Amino acid sequence: MSKRREKTDTNQLSLLDLLQRTKEMQLTPSTRGSMNIEASLRRSLSEGIKQCPLDAYQIAGEMSHLLDETITAEMIYSWTAESKTRHQIWGSRLAAFCRVTNWRQPLEIVNESAGMFCLPGAEALRSEIQKLREEEQKAARERKKRELFLQEMEGKK
Repeated sequence: MSKRREKTDTNQLSLLDLLQRTKEMQLTPSTRGSMNIEASLRRSLSEGIKQCPLDAYQIAGEMSHLLDETITAEMIYSWTAESKTRHQIWGSRLAAFCRVTNWRQPLEIVNESAGMFCLPGAEALRSEIQKLREEEQKAARERKKRELFLQEMEGKK
C-alpha cells in the first residue's frame, strides 16, 4: 500500500522566509495607512468563498452554528463588497469563516500586518517538536560541559 504525499503549496513561504519577513517588518519604519488591510481582506474573503465547495448560504449556516448567532449570506456578501465600507468582518467571525471555508489566508493577512504568522495545527506541532529538540541539544551540551569540568576537578585531586 503506497502512501500519498500531501501536495505542497508552492505559493506558501517557508518558515525561514516568514521569519525573515517578520524581522524586516520590525526594522521597517511604519508608514501612514500601512495597517489598512481592508481591501486585501475583502479580496481574500471573496477568494475563500470561490474556492469553498459550499455556497454562501451554506457557509453562513455553518458559521451560525459555530458562533451560535445568526450569520446570513447577505452579511457575507457585505463583508466582501468593496462598496460596503462600513461592513467589516469581526475577528470571531473571521475565525469561523476560515474554519468553515478551510481558507486561512484572511487570518494570515491579519497576522502578517501585526508582524506575526500562523501555522496550521500539524505545522505548529512540528515547530514545537523542533523547539524541544533544540532545547534537548542545548541541555546535552550543557551537561557535557559540566561532565568535562567534573572530570577536570576529579583529575586534579
